[in-house]
Amino acid sequence: MTLSIDLNCDMGESFGAWKMGLDEEILPYVTSANIACGYHAGDPAVMRRTVAAAIRHGVALGAHPGLPDLVGFGRRNMDISPENAYDIVVVQIGALAAVAASQGGRLHHVKAHGALYNMAAKNGELASAIAQAVYDVDSSLILYGLASSELVRAGNEAGLTVAQEVFADRTYQRDGSLTSRKQAHAMIEDPEQSIQQVLRMIIDGKVATQQDQDISVQADTLCIHGDQAGAVVFAQAIRNALKEKDIAVRKVGG
Repeated sequence: MTLSIDLNCDMGESFGAWKMGLDEEILPYVTSANIACGYHAGDPAVMRRTVAAAIRHGVALGAHPGLPDLVGFGRRNMDISPENAYDIVVVQIGALAAVAASQGGRLHHVKAHGALYNMAAKNGELASAIAQAVYDVDSSLILYGLASSELVRAGNEAGLTVAQEVFADRTYQRDGSLTSRKQAHAMIEDPEQSIQQVLRMIIDGKVATQQDQDISVQADTLCIHGDQAGAVVFAQAIRNALKEKDIAVRKVGG
């Protein structure tokens, strides 16, 4: 059986005159785009341009809903109820779905952003609210969630197709969570180290943690961040490494 992986990237996170990320440069290397919906980043024009660019490159469109926190870029935890989470996810999916339709496209998946993603990875009630929001808007959408997390469980229970996500440029903790960006060594900046982690997750289903322990992961989709230093070099190196190992790169369900 041929191994395969989806490559996703968070995009459309510019706002007004402020530019974030290297969307145009990264799009040729990925198969799924997670597009900000205006709460943590993005604005209507950025959403439209990003959707149009992704369609031109044949990249699957995903809504990337976040907490209502432009100043904190959606990376600060908020005391949000499951009901609040449900509402903000519904609204953000709906907004991007409309933009996608205006450009002749259709949403393929949903991936929560930043603090909302990490909170839902551990908080079952939040995870269930997000999964239900996705299902209620469009039950055919694929929910992307951190491998082995509460979000994956909730998506399965809601009846959604779920893609378990792993990360090329982040380090892991023994409970399967990502190392907080507030801590040292949260990011992997060496492309070779990143490649070795990626190949091991896909081929062996294992990843080493910061505590020098291996944990099991299911790698359906791999996140590459377009806003880190050397993002394009990372993307190129990972694609080349996957090709050398005969690992197919295609969108989830594609």
